[in-house]
Amino acid sequence: MRWLLALILTASLARADGEPAGTFDYYVLSLSWSPNWCALEGDARRSPQCDRPFGWVLHGLWPQFHRGYPSYCRTAVRPPSRADSAAMADIMGTPGLAWHQWKKHGSCSGLPAQDYFALARKAYGQVNRPEVFRKLDKPVTLPARLVEEAFLKANPGWERDMLTITCRDGHIQEARLCLSKALSPVPCGQDVVRDCTMTDALFAPVR
Repeated sequence: MRWLLALILTASLARADGEPAGTFDYYVLSLSWSPNWCALEGDARRSPQCDRPFGWVLHGLWPQFHRGYPSYCRTAVRPPSRADSAAMADIMGTPGLAWHQWKKHGSCSGLPAQDYFALARKAYGQVNRPEVFRKLDKPVTLPARLVEEAFLKANPGWERDMLTITCRDGHIQEARLCLSKALSPVPCGQDVVRDCTMTDALFAPVR
């Protein structure tokens, strides 16, 4: 029974729905490699994101606790308008993703929707996304650690404990950077560090 109790406790720490807005410790900036997302999921959905030559797109800016994260928070601020969500499509791929990210994560920031989107855009703009990956002309397999090293080289001042690379179904999935509320890189919590250890992860080229 001890293992069951531990599992329940771990699950309860993973996410806290309905928390008060503005109560969190730091942010996770999540960047998704669009060609891989399209290969795994987007093409089947016929997502318009997959018709454009995106590389690293903004998946989201997520308020985070040192253990676990809040989501779908109670907030009195108005949700983003369609125009607000549509304006984020240039870095997020689709207005639908922008809306979902606000509802699940942005509502926990304590910021009005326009300010949250502006902060997310600022955080995205501060990251030097390695150009080498946009130069690929065919799918390659590579160690996930090389993706991490490319980000660290492109962003002097970052440390390895501030960044994690994730994989999904054999593909490089995301680069996740931990940031203070002032958007300075900070060490990630242990529940965020999920470094992919694959040595032959698939990386698709920009279309």
